[in-house]
Amino acid sequence: MSLSVESAVARLEESRKLHPSTKKTDTGSGSSPPSTLPDWPASSRGVPNVALRSALFSSSRSNRYLERAEIFAQNPTSIRYTGQRLNQVDHNVWITLLHVCRANKLGLPFRSSAYLLLKLQGKTDTGPNRGVLYRCLARLTATAIEISDGKRSYTGSLIDEFYRDEETGELVIELNPKLTGLFGREGFTHIDWSVRRRLTHKPLSQWLHGYFASHADPFPVSIKTLMNMAGSDDACPASAERNLKRALAALAEAHQSLEQPFSYEIREGKVYVHKRPTGSQHRHLRKKLGRQN
Repeated sequence: MSLSVESAVARLEESRKLHPSTKKTDTGSGSSPPSTLPDWPASSRGVPNVALRSALFSSSRSNRYLERAEIFAQNPTSIRYTGQRLNQVDHNVWITLLHVCRANKLGLPFRSSAYLLLKLQGKTDTGPNRGVLYRCLARLTATAIEISDGKRSYTGSLIDEFYRDEETGELVIELNPKLTGLFGREGFTHIDWSVRRRLTHKPLSQWLHGYFASHADPFPVSIKTLMNMAGSDDACPASAERNLKRALAALAEAHQSLEQPFSYEIREGKVYVHKRPTGSQHRHLRKKLGRQN
């Protein structure tokens, strides 16, 4: 019998009451006190812009190991990364963890079932899917990241710790409380999860969706810069442009299936995108216009 997401969440909350995590968190001078993420609607996912405007979670399927490698990112962000290269499947898992734990305090362990984490990604709870989930969690834990964008910075892992509670079968996960620094004012984006779900198995389209969603009024960007930020391994300019066109067409189709305005054109080696800003982005544009007048 299949459970709804709501039923799964209810069961998870009951389990938390019966099996609270016993790990104590040191909040002395050597560590950061627990903190919470901002809230967002259930239909959206909150993602730091530094993850949407860089090759941290690339469109490539390569999983080669990197050591303090400089990751291509939109100015003024700088990123250095150590660990196995991350992709859009890893990004889906990390986004889902942020979504689940937004009602909990970062820096304290929280519980989740593999079923719920898969269900929220639109996946069935099968052995192969669990295997992919556990491998993603392991990769996200075995990372070291140094991020700075001039306003905020973060040094640490994407997951501090995770393990499986052998008694309940649940996953116990802990995220670094300093991650909240990446969710500062105008530092993160609510992405439409329905659009991203429609782009499953299309990693470049998923990356483009996040990138353009993070801009209220996207500015023209060259094909080369866009593909570098997406972490593309395509060294042939003609092939890269063909792949980009296919990915943009799939992204436009996903928006149109939800009756959301989205159009694009490529002129003189640059990509121009027109979309509908979100409510918060509308407010940002009004403030920006007010400062210019």
